[in-house]
Amino acid sequence: MKYLAVLALAVLSACSPGAPDGVPEEATLGGNWAVINYWAIWCAPCREEIPELNRLAFSSSELDVYAVNFDEVQGEELRTQAAELDIQFPLLATDPGVRLGLVRPTVLPTTLILNPAGEEMTRLIGPQTEASLRKELRLAQQAATPSN
Repeated sequence: MKYLAVLALAVLSACSPGAPDGVPEEATLGGNWAVINYWAIWCAPCREEIPELNRLAFSSSELDVYAVNFDEVQGEELRTQAAELDIQFPLLATDPGVRLGLVRPTVLPTTLILNPAGEEMTRLIGPQTEASLRKELRLAQQAATPSN
């Protein structure tokens, strides 16, 4: 039993912000609605929308906001680029779209809105504002709510 607890702790710590490169591999999706934003350091519109995403990320504990680097940059370079853009919400080292069966964006910035089951509800192309994201989130939530 003692060894099982140590093994569980080791597995959990590998995906936490305390992981060696400080960036979790995957998002823990489920329970909350999620916004996944694809960005790159060279993308001017991405730079424009990051402050809006920062505000959205800190506005509700019932919404998860994640950043995925389009160029698949890793480690220290990823942290440096994220700091340059002042990304204040969680970075993901790998694209969760692969695991979830989502089509990878071909244009940046792209923002996905996922329901609590990890299903894509909305795909937004181009820079978003906190207000536009809230509106799209509301619409997605309404569409997901069964009519009486």
